Amino acid sequence: MDTVTINAKGISVSLDLMVGHIADMTIESGGRQLRPLHRAPWVDASETLPPDLPQGTVRLSGDFLCAPFSRSDVEEAPLHGWPANSAWDVVDSGATDGGWRAIFRLRHKVMGASVDKILTLRDDHPFLYQEHVFSGGSGAISVAHHPMTAMKGGGRLAFSPKRFAATPADPLEPDPARGRFMLAYPARSSDLDHFPAAGGGTLDLTDYRMEDRREDFLTLVEADHGGPGWTALARQAEDDLVLVLKNPAELPVTMLWFSNGGRDYAPWSGRHLGVLGIEDGRTAIGHAASLGDNWLKREGVATAFALGEGRGVSFRHVIGALALSGGEPPREITTADGRLRLAGAAASEVPFDSEFLRIGLPAAS
Repeated sequence: MDTVTINAKGISVSLDLMVGHIADMTIESGGRQLRPLHRAPWVDASETLPPDLPQGTVRLSGDFLCAPFSRSDVEEAPLHGWPANSAWDVVDSGATDGGWRAIFRLRHKVMGASVDKILTLRDDHPFLYQEHVFSGGSGAISVAHHPMTAMKGGGRLAFSPKRFAATPADPLEPDPARGRFMLAYPARSSDLDHFPAAGGGTLDLTDYRMEDRREDFLTLVEADHGGPGWTALARQAEDDLVLVLKNPAELPVTMLWFSNGGRDYAPWSGRHLGVLGIEDGRTAIGHAASLGDNWLKREGVATAFALGEGRGVSFRHVIGALALSGGEPPREITTADGRLRLAGAAASEVPFDSEFLRIGLPAAS
């Protein structure tokens, strides 16, 4: 059994147990079935792939836990760590009062810690509620979620308040024989509508354009606003709204991965199109960098969780989707009294577990 599927009224989620990736997610909204998450085109193609690919790339899907995020250069592990590249076991899975809850455990230890993934669905809630729990271990671990969505006609983005956006020192694909990028590296801006471009001028980070073939990566740092951190993507061709929510005290950065035909080598081969990674984390780029003196720490941003014998660390995350007409994301999202409310052209509200993200409560250090 490679995949486990859990269901509640109006939503189903499948987990690939070989790598801990969400293989599929289907939400009923507005009389339609929405599929907000991406699955790489080679996963189900039965094609021969380069032999040195990590399993997380071979089976790239949906969302997964990175621990650490990016390079595993403290403890030996593949890119994004064992949680994104190795097997998980089902610990428990069953109906609850008004939904479904499943617990999975990573077979590998991470820095000596055991890792549990808890997925919760609620009847008529168009959201997947996730929690990851690290128990025991030593040292510290950087973490990130890695949800990916895909668009056929581009989309418009909106965010909870951010202090600024910044690109790292080097682009993902600096060699023009292998790929291309559009943002300037390194660069920084507090105006997400006007981010420095590689060729001069600026680009609008809130506008995902299908004609822009690119592989770009940048980090958004959450402002201090007291509410949930959120990213909203109005997908044009799909006529829906993809929502990703977090507690900024737990996951203070959101990393965006624009992957739109910007890699020419296998398995990407120019066919990984319209993909956006919305990667909420507590991390710099790489495990060693996250533990050391890094640029985010100098901005007062935490980049790892401390582990310890007898100590547990957990963080929570939410992914969902709604039917949407008009193609514009909300101006604001609030959560209270069991509802999620969208303000703006797409004004509406839906059932939501407003206690789940623990907004206002202190996060583990």
